[in-house]
Amino acid sequence: MLPTTNRIKREKIHERCKNICPPKDTFERTLLHTHDKSRTDLEQVPKIFMKPDFALDDSLTFNSVLPWSHFNTAGGKGNRDAASSKLLQEKLSYYLDIVEVNIAHQISLRSEAFFHAMTSQHELQDYLKKTSQAVKMLRDKIAQIDKVMCEGSLHILRLALTRNNCVKVYNKLKLMATVHQTQPTVQVLLSTSEFVGALDLIATTQEVLQQELQGIHSFRHLGSQLCELEKLIDKMMIAEFSTYSHTDLNRPLEDDCQVLEECVINKVSQTEEIDTDVVVKLADQMRMLNFPQWFDLLKDIFSKFTIFLQRVKATLNIIHSVVLSVLDKNQRTRELEEISQQKNAAKDNSLDTEVAYLIHEGMFISDAFGEGELTPIAVDTTSQRNASPSSEPCSSDSVSEPECTTDSSSSKEHTSSSAIPGGVDIMVSEDMKLTDSELGKLANNIQELLYSASDICHDRAVKFLMSRAKDGFLEKLNSMEFITLSRLMETFILDTEQICGRKSMSLLGALQSQANKFVNRFHEERKTKLSLLLDNERWKQADVPAEFQDLVDSISDGKIALPEKKSGTTEERKPAEVLIVEGQQYAVVGTVLLLIRIILEYCQCVDNIPSVTTDMLTRLSDLLKYFNSRSCQLVLGAGALQVVGLKTITTKNLALSSRCLQLIVHYIPVIRAHFEARLPPKQYSMLRHFDHITKDYHDHIAEISAKLVAIMDSLFDKLLSKYEVKAPVPSACFRNICKQMTKMHEAIFDLLPEEQTQMLFLRINASYKLHLKKQLSHLNVINDGGPQNGLVTADVAFYTGNLQALKGLKDLDLNMAEIWEQKR
Repeated sequence: MLPTTNRIKREKIHERCKNICPPKDTFERTLLHTHDKSRTDLEQVPKIFMKPDFALDDSLTFNSVLPWSHFNTAGGKGNRDAASSKLLQEKLSYYLDIVEVNIAHQISLRSEAFFHAMTSQHELQDYLKKTSQAVKMLRDKIAQIDKVMCEGSLHILRLALTRNNCVKVYNKLKLMATVHQTQPTVQVLLSTSEFVGALDLIATTQEVLQQELQGIHSFRHLGSQLCELEKLIDKMMIAEFSTYSHTDLNRPLEDDCQVLEECVINKVSQTEEIDTDVVVKLADQMRMLNFPQWFDLLKDIFSKFTIFLQRVKATLNIIHSVVLSVLDKNQRTRELEEISQQKNAAKDNSLDTEVAYLIHEGMFISDAFGEGELTPIAVDTTSQRNASPSSEPCSSDSVSEPECTTDSSSSKEHTSSSAIPGGVDIMVSEDMKLTDSELGKLANNIQELLYSASDICHDRAVKFLMSRAKDGFLEKLNSMEFITLSRLMETFILDTEQICGRKSMSLLGALQSQANKFVNRFHEERKTKLSLLLDNERWKQADVPAEFQDLVDSISDGKIALPEKKSGTTEERKPAEVLIVEGQQYAVVGTVLLLIRIILEYCQCVDNIPSVTTDMLTRLSDLLKYFNSRSCQLVLGAGALQVVGLKTITTKNLALSSRCLQLIVHYIPVIRAHFEARLPPKQYSMLRHFDHITKDYHDHIAEISAKLVAIMDSLFDKLLSKYEVKAPVPSACFRNICKQMTKMHEAIFDLLPEEQTQMLFLRINASYKLHLKKQLSHLNVINDGGPQNGLVTADVAFYTGNLQALKGLKDLDLNMAEIWEQKR
């Protein structure tokens, strides 16, 4: 009551003060007058005092407010300075009074608001006191209601929760007792080689440790111990599987056959030429085998490898079938679970949702009762999941016998059976199932294991091959031996590819490497042989043995291969003078006959060893270019004069060289088609080598023809430059020319085809007419019907008749009218 009395007293004092104050209008006029006076007074205060950043610690501000000139006492002016300082002090005091009066005036203007605020604060204090008293009364009532109506019910709920917690602790202890027996149980299972059951028990225990027994101090080391047990079981399973695999794979590959290493030893020991006392190492003994012996040994090794891979594949197929059957079973199980989940979802949607009431500990009443009802079911489920696969003794120091006893039906594992080919049933535990990704990875690893076995076989074969190749043995093989070896290796590569489904590359790479070396030696041998033949070639027409005629006949039939020798008939057939190719006669030298055979050897090598097609094409191109360039050097370049010792390069030598080149050009399209059929499409660009070679050969043939014409051209220039128009007729010059033309015809007519001979003599005749025309112009002989014209006409007629009398030139159009100058 005291605050209220004080408030009333203050209000009375305030009202009395208001009565004493002048009326509002008078007050407002006085206030306006006072406000104007205050503003006038404030204007007298310097502006520097009104600045927001006014501070006397600033030197400029300080000097402006208190000038030092007022405090200077030097020069006998002390009295005047003291008066100035006093005047400054009074001025500052005056400024201070003005400011204080204005502040007081502003406060007086807001006195009403100050008193109102104080009054409102007292009212608020009164309201708060009343509210506090009401809250206290409400708390007392709630405490009484809680004691009468709620405390008993809440105590019942706490007891229910406590009971549930006790049940959980009991179940947890029971679960701990079961987990405690894991290690002894695993030892018992391992003693009977029950690896699957042991791993299943370890996996289940680890899952329980991570989920339901996480943080239990007494089991802090059990997880690592179980991991060590898993590693031990892994090693035991690997050792047992390795023992089985070793025993299975070391069985005799055939009834009376030994394993691979004994096979090599037996082969070496059966060779009488090898003294095993002197040559101790098996590899050295193996290198002493000749090719047939070593080839038979390699064939036997490949056979054993093939059987070995077939056996590995059969074993892995069984494992692969088991994996696939489990995958299939998992798929069916998932489908059944999806159907079951759909049915359960439909049932759940039909149930009414219970109303939950929140209690002070944050639990739901429905949860408290529901958990008590569901706990026995959860306990049974947990017991079923953690029960060991076999019956185990109960620990006497953990729980009593009735508590440890479980229903036999709950301790049984849910299993499913899957049948694999062969009628074997696989029992698959629900708890030991691998995931689909793990099963897929396992299936891939099985296939990779087969690939690895194939790679190992190929690597061992490469090692065996390389040990024999150290002394250059493989490079010294002839073509047929290397082809036989190559076919054997290719057959083995294809066989292993069919077994494993993938091609191993190591042996293929070794074969390619040896094939490259073989190609190099093959090419060098034949190029050297061709070089020796050309260096000893005298460029004379050679007889054609019957075997070479058979060779070109086989090519005409579309078979680009060396024909088989005919026994008894070749010796009776006499050699021919020319080579017949598709009805045309080719007069050739012996080197070209052998070159044709060498070309066919290249083509046949491509058929026998397809992997060297590109290399063989390059080498054959090089060989054809070499023959063209070398023959040009020897004939056109007259290199045969020094190399062979020819006295001169005759027209017959030139014509024979041209015909040989024409024969090779005839076969280049056939060779190109042969390689094109065996090249992959992406390497067709290599066929351009044949186009370049064909052009080079044609250019060479044209140069030979030009050389023959040039020979006669120089002869015409020499003879016709001395020609004189006088008797007798025919003149000696024209008789000489006709004699040389006859010799030229005799030299080339039997070598070149009739069409080429006619074309050549037309070019020679053109040269003859050019020189004759030049000489007649020099002699001023014209076609005027005079005596000189008659003599020239007689000589030309003799030349024409003699030339057309030559074989094959009867119908040659010589057009001799061109020798005369045209009349102007």
